[in-house]
Amino acid sequence: MSTATADTTDSAERRADGARAPEKTSSDRTVTVVSHIVLTLWSIIVILPLVWVFLSSWKTTGEIFSSPLALPQNWSFDNYIGAWRDSNIGRYMLNSVIVVTCSLVLVMILGSAAAYSLARYPFRGSGVIYYLILAGLTFPVFLAIVPLFFVLKNTGLLNTLPGLIATYVAFAFPFTVFFLYPFFRGLPQEIAEAAELDGAGEWRTFAQVMLPMARPGIVAIAIFNFLGLWNQFLLPVALNTNEDNYVLSQGMARFASQAGYAVDFGQLFAAVVITIVPVLAVYIFSQRQLQGSLSQGTLK
Repeated sequence: MSTATADTTDSAERRADGARAPEKTSSDRTVTVVSHIVLTLWSIIVILPLVWVFLSSWKTTGEIFSSPLALPQNWSFDNYIGAWRDSNIGRYMLNSVIVVTCSLVLVMILGSAAAYSLARYPFRGSGVIYYLILAGLTFPVFLAIVPLFFVLKNTGLLNTLPGLIATYVAFAFPFTVFFLYPFFRGLPQEIAEAAELDGAGEWRTFAQVMLPMARPGIVAIAIFNFLGLWNQFLLPVALNTNEDNYVLSQGMARFASQAGYAVDFGQLFAAVVITIVPVLAVYIFSQRQLQGSLSQGTLK
């Protein structure tokens, strides 16, 4: 009995040892160390300019040039108050919120519907349509400026917020379809069939059953689209010359150049911080959701 028990114990220990994760080799440790060093350097490269801009927003122009790396002598909100008052940044930010919000809602509705249709209801020529949509990702924005200008001019949408919204939707649409297509294609068909057996129509199945199941992809692409649309500069500069309809990127460029060589750099950096805050707040608020969405999408 003792011998049998010992054999059983030895075999159990061998199975346990085999189930354990393999120990890291020297090459694995080297890769880990190198990757951590690279990520640390990259974090420093990204964070230091932001810290410098934030500190400079509390300084006067003289302080910025005389001691650019020193702490501010007086922590006053004068630069922020002046930037908000003199740059008209409030109106520019409101225009950006209107344009980006409307564009994001429209592109998510249209993009998710198109991706779902192409992924779940294949028909003759659906593959061609899908690749034609993806071709929009390869089309340079610079080549589209002149045709877009005349299209918006002929339709009466030039220098208007609806014109910018339509343009933003058109440029964000291909990437949205490309991102959501594999999510909808990977969803189990049995669930859609069960919903249809319960009496749900195609639109109800899409909106109440399949769309919530693709939530990881929806959240991720919504965040990516928000960041890209909020930071857009070339399209509004070329297609929107009406100052009343300036978005935030245009307003910042105008504020930086309107004073010539007499720029108040303290106010300028304060305005930059004000423009960064909304994007930073959205990213911090949705960071965990974004990480969870990407990991769930990878598991699919």
